Amino acid sequence: MADGSEPRPAPVSPLAPFQFPAFRAIWIANLASNMGSMIQSVGAAWLMTELTQSHLLIALVNAGATIPILLIGVFAGAIADNYDRRRVMLWAQAGMLAASAALAAVTWFGTIGPLSLLFFTLAVGCGTAVNSPAWQASVRQQVGHAHLPQAIALNSIAFNLARSVGPALGGLLISLTGPAPAFALNTLSYLALIVVLLRWKPETEPPKRSPMLAAIATGLRFCAQSDPVRRVLMRGFSFGFGAAAFQALLPSLVRDQLKGGELDYGLCLGAFGLGSIICALWVGAARRRWGSEVVVSVATLAFAAALVPVALTDQVGAVLAAAFIAGMAWVGTLTSLNVAMQLRSPDAILGRCLSIYQAVTFGALALGAWVFGMIADLWTLPAAVLAGGGWLALSVPILHAVAPMPGRDEGRIAP
Repeated sequence: MADGSEPRPAPVSPLAPFQFPAFRAIWIANLASNMGSMIQSVGAAWLMTELTQSHLLIALVNAGATIPILLIGVFAGAIADNYDRRRVMLWAQAGMLAASAALAAVTWFGTIGPLSLLFFTLAVGCGTAVNSPAWQASVRQQVGHAHLPQAIALNSIAFNLARSVGPALGGLLISLTGPAPAFALNTLSYLALIVVLLRWKPETEPPKRSPMLAAIATGLRFCAQSDPVRRVLMRGFSFGFGAAAFQALLPSLVRDQLKGGELDYGLCLGAFGLGSIICALWVGAARRRWGSEVVVSVATLAFAAALVPVALTDQVGAVLAAAFIAGMAWVGTLTSLNVAMQLRSPDAILGRCLSIYQAVTFGALALGAWVFGMIADLWTLPAAVLAGGGWLALSVPILHAVAPMPGRDEGRIAP
């Protein structure tokens, strides 16, 4: 049965994972790192609007953070399963620190250009691609299996808390000082997580290493053969592609349609993040009551509906309200997909399964950024945004029929 319903176990407090010291310390440090990343993303996106008039290049700033997940994500998953995940995260954080420091220096000296900005964005994105599978797979090492859904939701809250506050701070900082200090602040934000990871000493068995290509093939084979996992991947691809119409084109919309500045852009992202936080607090209860299929379908339709005022209005207040709804829909969908993926992936290949999920979902986000950026350049910004909303709205009935979310115990891996 694949009706998207889920079991109703004894309720677990949404804050229960904080009782684990390792999770608590990593969560706080990751919040600081995410805050810096959001400030830098605002700075990079708005800087590109000052360097070029091309909607495609502006959209590619957002895509630059996700293209590496598509290109090297599956290799990163194999690395996460073949090596100590804590060390993988440390190396990735150090690499992102170096790339952000170089971006800050080049911007400070005034030698930054559109292509060099995209290069540094891709470099940071490569670090994210390597870090993410190891980080997500390490959550099981930080909390008990019974607390895994709550831990995933709390990690989503940390990201979106940074997403609600960071962009507004970034927009204010950039309006006062320019983008270089924002990039420098992000460089410093990596230090907290590096220190916490250096002090964290989890008790784990040494990973069983296998040749890289063979390890990747094992993960791909499992995802291809597991019907529940295939359906989750299809939902992730479809949502990521359509959601790119908002994520990638928002800087252009603020500049050209709202006639706003960097602070307006930061506030729109802040509203998106605030909606994400509120949804993350109750999405677990919603899944237990109505099932993942209902949550994902309703959230996808809500995101599609939010794109209509984003495309058609020139009022900042209306776009802020739409961004708030889109943020709720974003977390409702991606948190549900992430939980479904983690609960149906064997621990031995968890990193590879999560990397494949991310490659599919965020690769679709990068592909969508390119497609909708091209549509905006060839036609208009509203046409590109409405095309994304139409894609999402049409995907719901189609995927409900051909790729429903996994049912209660369908494909679940025993702890």
